[in-house]
Amino acid sequence: MDTKEYTITVFTENRTGITSRVVSIFTRRHINIESLTTSESSIPGIHRFTIVVNVSLDMVTKLVAQLEKQVDVIKAFHYEEDEIVYQEIALYKVPTHVFSNSTKVEQLIREYNARILEIEPEYIVIEKTGHKHETENLLKELEEIGIYEFVRSGRVAIVKPMERLNKYLKSLESELTQL
Repeated sequence: MDTKEYTITVFTENRTGITSRVVSIFTRRHINIESLTTSESSIPGIHRFTIVVNVSLDMVTKLVAQLEKQVDVIKAFHYEEDEIVYQEIALYKVPTHVFSNSTKVEQLIREYNARILEIEPEYIVIEKTGHKHETENLLKELEEIGIYEFVRSGRVAIVKPMERLNKYLKSLESELTQL
């Protein structure tokens, strides 16, 4: 069974416990969630989960169907990498002294198109937005120089096709007006 990376988007009502119920669907199937991000969507009152998993096509199809059975889930979709535009954000806390002793960090910031967010006497916070491999490569470079802390967000993605949720909601609306 071939596995590949899929991004699942789940649109829900904003209710207490929905995150637990969504995650439990993956847990019951022993599927590791590589990334999980939640936020408001473009539609007022509807929240969006962006979940990254490595599974087979058959399994991602089953996951989406199971997610849609949840009471507060409006609709779920799955996408392959070429169907989305996505980014992650990473923050790196590096010792201030690594800047004063060489130009290596400055060169890395330019090379990786990163930026400095905060300068303190003990540390400097650097931000890098990009794909996971880009933020990991910068991390490896900074580990050689010295790093205090690292954190990376989950994937934030938007689909290339026009938002399918809007089309789905419009079809529901037209079905209701025909009743």
